[in-house]
Amino acid sequence: MKTPALETYDVVGVGFGPSGLSLAIALEELEGDALESPVTAAFFERQSAFGWHRNMLLPSAKMQVAFLKDLATFRNPTSRFSFVSYLHSVGRLARFVNNQDFFPTRQEFHDYLEWAEARLSDRVTYNTEVTAVRLPAANEHGDHLKVEITDHNRGESRVVDARNVVISTGLVPAMPAGIERGDRVWHSSEFIRRFADCDPAQLRRVVVAGAGQSAAEITRYLYDSLPHAHVYAVVPSYGYAIADNTPFANQVFDPEAVDDHYFGTDQSRDAFWRYHRNTNYSVVDDEVIRDLYRRVYEDEVRKVSRLRFFRLCRVAGIQGNGSGVRLSVHSLLVDQAFDVEADVLVCATGYEAMQPVGLLGDVDDLLRRDGDGRYQVDRDYRLSAAPDLPGGIYLQGGTEHTHGLSSSLLSNIAVRSGEIADSILGRRSAGRPATPEPVVTMTDPGRLVALRQDLGAVQ
Repeated sequence: MKTPALETYDVVGVGFGPSGLSLAIALEELEGDALESPVTAAFFERQSAFGWHRNMLLPSAKMQVAFLKDLATFRNPTSRFSFVSYLHSVGRLARFVNNQDFFPTRQEFHDYLEWAEARLSDRVTYNTEVTAVRLPAANEHGDHLKVEITDHNRGESRVVDARNVVISTGLVPAMPAGIERGDRVWHSSEFIRRFADCDPAQLRRVVVAGAGQSAAEITRYLYDSLPHAHVYAVVPSYGYAIADNTPFANQVFDPEAVDDHYFGTDQSRDAFWRYHRNTNYSVVDDEVIRDLYRRVYEDEVRKVSRLRFFRLCRVAGIQGNGSGVRLSVHSLLVDQAFDVEADVLVCATGYEAMQPVGLLGDVDDLLRRDGDGRYQVDRDYRLSAAPDLPGGIYLQGGTEHTHGLSSSLLSNIAVRSGEIADSILGRRSAGRPATPEPVVTMTDPGRLVALRQDLGAVQ
């Protein structure tokens, strides 16, 4: 029997959320620049259809990034995949402008993502999981990586060859230590689906744990949706902290800030995180904070207490209790725990960075790590590897330690995807050298010269 020929691609994308979609667009527009031969790409997504944080598309919830930070504009302002092109296509451009608002609703932005995906749907196979990336066997052609996939649509597994693999599997929901998800314990990433499956009349006491945007939005939504219920917010801080979206602080998300972080010193990288975590982590938009405070105040005026905040507290443990859960809540104020009975606990406790170790198998042995055991990553988001790695492996996410705060965020998605696409094309044009470029471990000379000139100008 003749063995079927392997599929071979220049790029295999693992995951097809916004990052994968943005990369597909960048590759599409490379082809539009009349390449001698097209870059072949295939993306595999384990979800059954495209979706981005579907379970947090709450009514009136708004984006935290400006609409111009879409899938393409910062890389190519004339792209037909921009948010402005979407608005024009659906006949809503003038009305959007009349809003005089840089921040669309999350629902509208999701509609934009689906609009863009529909124009590239032939590049992706859904309900298909990449289970491993491995090295070729000794008797196999050795200039490609082997990508094992399970196609749940057909109920079959197969292997494709990839000259480059781009991993964009997204963030991983994080739960409080010792607490697992269940029928009465949800993570915010599943909130709308879980809430829709409930009988709202049976929810008399609900608890939301967390101090970030999702926690505050869910708390507000539950308070408004369940007028008969008590809503308890367990907040590890004394109160919600406002997200710093002022112009100077927002410069940490500029494309140039990636260079400053990557080529900076250990001290400067530490300063990025120490001074600017409040642009994105465990912070809440001003409008949501004020909405919640207004509800608390109006309750006080009406002499009711439906919305209650447990400040400087954490959920320390839970026990099943028939139709609900009993929470042990630890207060830092008195260093004691107290019990709270609830019908549902929603853990809006954030996400952990993407960790592709389990996917890479024997390939991982050829990847370089730093003194803290983290992957060394080149400036083009390619994992630094031993010379005999037969292809390039790129990360969209999991590079916060090298590329800074915007590594897994929408803010820099268009430029990041463009840099990866350019790198892949450049390596292909150069004959895909087996030996990767060396890792840059000191300040980029060009930026250092420019910085010295700037400093000299003020002396």
